[in-house]
Amino acid sequence: MVKYETIFIINSELEETVVKSLVEKFKNLLETSGQLESFDEWGKRKLAYPIEDCNEGYYVLSNFSAAPTFPHELERIYKITDGIIKYMILKKDS
Repeated sequence: MVKYETIFIINSELEETVVKSLVEKFKNLLETSGQLESFDEWGKRKLAYPIEDCNEGYYVLSNFSAAPTFPHELERIYKITDGIIKYMILKKDS
């Protein structure tokens, strides 16, 4: 198992129930596909620059351990999920 950190930003213009369901979706995905170490909801924050005509986003940071093939799958899911405006997955040094 390799340690990773991921942050994703959800479009804050979505309804609160949609935002919460997206957060739960990714939390469950990380728990089932790896070992979730921390899951931090930062909430709404101003973006450094506009993304898809949005000035604010709902930030979520997570640390997890998973098989080396999982980040590719996670990235694929980020890309096809409506409402995710930006994401990043980093491999942490051991």
